[in-house]
Amino acid sequence: MGILACIGVISPFPFYYFLWNHPQTWVNLCGKDRDPSKTMAMVSHVFKLIQFVSLYSVSTLSWPPPLYFWPLILIGQFLNFRVYQLLGEAGTYYGVRFGKNIPWVTEFPFGTVKDPQYVGSIMSLVACVAWVPFLYIFLWVLGYLFMIHVESKEDPASRAKPLS
Repeated sequence: MGILACIGVISPFPFYYFLWNHPQTWVNLCGKDRDPSKTMAMVSHVFKLIQFVSLYSVSTLSWPPPLYFWPLILIGQFLNFRVYQLLGEAGTYYGVRFGKNIPWVTEFPFGTVKDPQYVGSIMSLVACVAWVPFLYIFLWVLGYLFMIHVESKEDPASRAKPLS
């Protein structure tokens, strides 16, 4: 089960990498009838389920959680929910790469925390280290760090054509 869990944990990152680097291909695949951000969100939710099942398959759940669990999970999830609240689905799921006009956001946590959604996700994963072997947490975090690096090198010229 270990190798399958490793594959499950890292499974979404090639998809994200492809979409970031080939947004027009994704827009074309989605066609005129499907919103590329909404479609990406649906596929991403399937990948997230695969990741969670993978972690669960190697976890040893016990109660109560360690004291560090609560602040890490609460702050981490607050950052995730806040990013989604401010950016919406299109802003969270590469809308700007797919040719959508996404307004620039400066409200907290933006401007205060660099890559707040990734930071929140990493904090949430680290919160679970008492139950999940370190290797799986490490691989998932490595995937997020990889995407932070990929997304830091945005080339506006490689964006998809604006949607009409």
